[in-house]
Amino acid sequence: MPLALFILWCLASGLGWVNPYLLPKPASVYVAFVELIEDGTLFNHISASLGRAFGGYFLAVLIALPMGYFFAKYETLHIQSRLILESLRMIPPLSLIPLLILWLGIGEVAKLTIVLLASFFPIYLNAYSGFKQLDYRYGELAKTLNLNTFEKIKHIEFPGALPAVFTGLRLGFGYSWRALVSAELIAASSGLGYLISDASEMARTDQVFVGIVMIALLGITGDWIFQRILKKVAPWSHQ
Repeated sequence: MPLALFILWCLASGLGWVNPYLLPKPASVYVAFVELIEDGTLFNHISASLGRAFGGYFLAVLIALPMGYFFAKYETLHIQSRLILESLRMIPPLSLIPLLILWLGIGEVAKLTIVLLASFFPIYLNAYSGFKQLDYRYGELAKTLNLNTFEKIKHIEFPGALPAVFTGLRLGFGYSWRALVSAELIAASSGLGYLISDASEMARTDQVFVGIVMIALLGITGDWIFQRILKKVAPWSHQ
């Protein structure tokens, strides 16, 4: 399928089916890619986007995983907070960009907040589901082994919930990546989203394609890494 799309792209651009401004030739995109590599621009934008994406993402992980465990253990508190959490979950993070810019400015904090909000709920909901669905016999096993709370979490509960947790981590990364790039289209001076926006204003469609391809490749690579880690640490999972 990818090969067929590439061939179609070559034919459409090479035979003039589509205006070159709208669909540049693959050779033009490659030349633009080499130019951005040689002057260091592409690496600067990639590093800026990765730094923001992983910064906000890890903040979301540090908040969402403990919350998922906590609310799975204390259902009453989960019920009491459900309305607030569901309300926040239904608000697209990108719709908050104007408000976040007003509150936090156009610096890195606003972008990290957007990533955090985008990736929080997939991580939280899957962690909550994983811990909530643990077999009750795990608790009996912990009592039999006389484990304290930390040991029970480390050796029994967390490994048991790991497949669901990793699913949430994978989904959260995807959401964070998309939200960040969208935020960079609006308020940034660096990053792949900014590269696309700036290239579009300069009528450099070839550079726009470079940015889009890099976003796709980095996203696929990140997801592949998550799958490999899951197979390594949780071989019993069928994700």
